Amino acid sequence: MESLADTPWDVTISGTGLAQSLLALALSRSGKNVLHVDKNPYYGGPEAAFSLQEAEEWVNRVNNETGDHSFEDASVWRGDGSSEGGTQLSASRAYTLSLSPQLIYARSQLIPTLVSSKVHRQLEFQAVGSWWIHRPGDSGDKRLYRVPGSREDIFADDMLSVKSKRTLMRFIRHIGQTQQSSDEAEGEGSSLEEEVGDVSLTEYLTSKFKVPDELHTPLLSLCLSQASPQQTSAQYAVSRIKRHLTSLGVYGSGFGSLTVKWGGGSEISQVGCRALAVGGGVYVLNTGIKSLSHLAEDSNGEGARIQLSLSNEEVIKTKFVVGSNWDLPTSARSSCDCDRVARSISVVSSSLGSLFPTTAEGGPVPVGAVVAFPGAALGQADDSPPVYILVHSSETGECPTGQCVLYGSVSISGSDGQALIESAVQQLLESAAGPDAKVLWSLRYTQLGRAIGSETGSVQSVNLADRIVRLPPSSLDLAFDDSLIDTVKDAWQAIMGDDAIDHEFMTFEDREGAYEE
Repeated sequence: MESLADTPWDVTISGTGLAQSLLALALSRSGKNVLHVDKNPYYGGPEAAFSLQEAEEWVNRVNNETGDHSFEDASVWRGDGSSEGGTQLSASRAYTLSLSPQLIYARSQLIPTLVSSKVHRQLEFQAVGSWWIHRPGDSGDKRLYRVPGSREDIFADDMLSVKSKRTLMRFIRHIGQTQQSSDEAEGEGSSLEEEVGDVSLTEYLTSKFKVPDELHTPLLSLCLSQASPQQTSAQYAVSRIKRHLTSLGVYGSGFGSLTVKWGGGSEISQVGCRALAVGGGVYVLNTGIKSLSHLAEDSNGEGARIQLSLSNEEVIKTKFVVGSNWDLPTSARSSCDCDRVARSISVVSSSLGSLFPTTAEGGPVPVGAVVAFPGAALGQADDSPPVYILVHSSETGECPTGQCVLYGSVSISGSDGQALIESAVQQLLESAAGPDAKVLWSLRYTQLGRAIGSETGSVQSVNLADRIVRLPPSSLDLAFDDSLIDTVKDAWQAIMGDDAIDHEFMTFEDREGAYEE
């Protein structure tokens, strides 16, 4: 094999997370020499997806690394292997568990990007259906309430009073009109920001629409805020509720958000990596960047380059280096004040079929559902953050038939957060499964990243003097963060320079014969 040092690289990308892999996709038709390395033995970075055995190996890796990982405090809990109903934990390879599961809204920038770059055919998108909220004691033993997510849902909901229905409809019509006003303004200022002001979601719903308190948390769940209604800004919440509503029906009846089969973000990352490989890029796993130094312009007029010492003991030269803080050597990192959330992945011995109703006539059977547990439902104060559980059925390819995968998340890190997630999982099983259902296996960890609603989503530093593109930390949002597309475009433009004029970002023709049967 030819030595990596023999090639004058135009770009070296460190890490195979979603941002780096989408950049690899963007550069796949650029004609540039691209080297893509990852210190890990697997693709996906923070979005990686694992079998059971790979997850347990990952736990050891996380706990043995200090200050050099976007995860910490990882552990695995394994039950006795079966439930009383006979459902057993299957072989390791029967599972594909995602570290950072995210919903993709139909109105997300990601989907048109994947379509214009012609890689969408390599992905299988599936519907996420209902939103549920846990309400202990409501209607006797019924604890899960299906959140009305559309006008049709509101009219059909038999638990809402006529007055509440009218209030919700007025709220929905209003934010729709606000959207229309914003579109007509064409850059003359955000009518949403002017109309909502700097108030909390609770204050906005109460003062402007007289929305009953009992409807605040259902509306909060539609925007996937990981803070309480009192601590969630109305601007943030209204824009995301609007996204939820406008996404409904775009790709089919009864749903507005999607997931990608076989591992979500990990699958998208691998598609981006494959596109670069087809375009001539070189991949090396188990290889990171140990050190970095800048070289002066050489006598041949090649321009200044960066010298990289790799962990496989090779030394290479490159024009640009791209990576997040965790993928670059210490000397090249920027300051990073990351937030932390507690997360868990639980394999349970029930299909939880009641959580996946078909939500519209002629619509698909969803493979995903969202269950929100307000802090008060878990014995916490009213202003405590909610726990979210993303429920994936076996149709996602992530677990065997008869089982489900529960992805738990709460914006309280450490053991306190894990205790809340564990309580939510148990209450979910009690409410939606039979008496024999239980957790067969669980992975628990803390994830570091960018706060939900953070404004630091763009490339942190593109300095053409040092040619290091420092990517921001991964978003901790439960839905795909569209600012990532802008981040990748900024990085692409910095690398392409004047050549960007002759190329349209992420817009490619089909490769000849690439999709022939």
